Amino acid sequence: MRVMGQLAMVMNLDKCIGCHTCSVTCKQAWTNRAGTEYVWFNNVETRPGQGYPRTYQDQERWKGGWELNRRGRLRLRAGGRLKKLLTIFANPLMPSIQDYYEPWTYDYDRLFSAPATQDTPVARPTSLITGEPTKITWSANWDDDLGGAPALTAADPVLRRVSDEVKLDFERAFMFYLPRICEHCLNPSCVASCPSGALYKRSEDGIVLVDQDRCRGWRMCVTGCPYKKVYFNHRTGKAEKCTFCYPRVEVGIPTVCSETCVGRLRYIGLILYDADRVEEAACVADERDLFEAQKGVLLDPADPEVIAGARANGIPDDWLEAARRSPVHQLIFEYGVALPLHPEYRTMPMVWYIPPLSPVVDALSGTGHDGEDAGNLFGAIDALRIPIGYLAELFSAGDPEPVRAVLRRLAAMRSYMRRLNLGQEPDESIATAVGMTGEQVERMHRLLALAPYDERYVIPAAHAEQGAQLEELGCSLDYEGGPGMNGPFGEASGAPAPVAVENFHALRQRQAGDALDRADELHGRVNLLNWDGKGTPEGLFPRREDKL
Repeated sequence: MRVMGQLAMVMNLDKCIGCHTCSVTCKQAWTNRAGTEYVWFNNVETRPGQGYPRTYQDQERWKGGWELNRRGRLRLRAGGRLKKLLTIFANPLMPSIQDYYEPWTYDYDRLFSAPATQDTPVARPTSLITGEPTKITWSANWDDDLGGAPALTAADPVLRRVSDEVKLDFERAFMFYLPRICEHCLNPSCVASCPSGALYKRSEDGIVLVDQDRCRGWRMCVTGCPYKKVYFNHRTGKAEKCTFCYPRVEVGIPTVCSETCVGRLRYIGLILYDADRVEEAACVADERDLFEAQKGVLLDPADPEVIAGARANGIPDDWLEAARRSPVHQLIFEYGVALPLHPEYRTMPMVWYIPPLSPVVDALSGTGHDGEDAGNLFGAIDALRIPIGYLAELFSAGDPEPVRAVLRRLAAMRSYMRRLNLGQEPDESIATAVGMTGEQVERMHRLLALAPYDERYVIPAAHAEQGAQLEELGCSLDYEGGPGMNGPFGEASGAPAPVAVENFHALRQRQAGDALDRADELHGRVNLLNWDGKGTPEGLFPRREDKL
């Protein structure tokens, strides 16, 4: 057993109001420079809908994630080393800018500089890529608030897998919001797809990052990611992705999207898992068994054997304490209400979701029934298969039972707590019906509805003294003879090097948009990790001619 730590997130979809505050703050913090105009590390999709980029969940088209070969072993859907080598200069499995959207601004100067006429001047849209006038036809949240509209649901890859009868009912049933970030998977197919070894998974906290120095812009990672959460910066020629705000979580504060979430629907915590069992769990033959197989990889932080294994693997005691208090572990195991997004991709995603119960309640209320009554709710969940069928395609590879179990627990919590709020005696039979106790229901309600900041975000700070010992991992399947793609491709292929520490001047020069055509003139980089503090290494300070 090789115990490792993984920072994970849970989102309660019942509380998302689709305000996009998380998207905007992430955009301002991480993707507000040239080349990332169309990039949204965090986006909020309306469901049913096409998603962003359009139809990204259609893996028959985009070939993202993993699949099993005839021998029952994992292979990348987009092909292995040979196929990638043959298509390395022309990748047909990558979304175009039209599948995302062509970013634009407006010609605001025209409002002030236009000559006096009888007509009011108009600020026309201008492409941020070409600088030419453009027509706005699509955007990252184009189908916002249009979930269930026939024009959009016809193109929803998930809804296509559900019967026509459910489709018709779906258009009248409900919509909900689905916030998405990088899943920081236990078995990331983006890492396995990179020919240059630029993507890697950090061993200390499981965050998946891109080494900008090693990235050669092959864009195989974009194809390999089934969630399409790796983006290509067309100005720098590098891949970029959600970093789980690692500079923030390293000091114990949550991601920007979590910090600014209006609905307080996000939870961050540490999960312990057995790295030696990742391959076995990802190779489960039946897709519907992948959810339980993924849960089987995660470990109990209170188990003495797990604690001993974690300490032997260098995990500090304060991290183990954080794992025991993790709200993510509680929501997955103790309360059993969190599900992964598309486990059938076999990447073992570590951003989990609590499915929305509101559509069932709204459907009941619309018929004149009490939408909070336990009897009504339990009956509606069993009879109203419309949301379950769709939610199962999202969170349990089409198996309705895990979704039904979660919705029943959420329904029990609503009914049990309403009795308490009305001053009535608690009804233990409601909790017993879903395999819980009244005390557990009250604790779950506190976590989902009332938990303060330090209970929603239990993030252990990084240990600086371990910096020299920490090594970045590649793909979980990058072993001898395995399907991991760190191999003989490009001059920088092989095991990735740790992220370099760069000084302010070098970083500023590298990110300046007007320096892209003067790459040979960029200088001033120094690796401070290798400096002993003596003398003045080249590049530590600006050259004299730079000051003139």
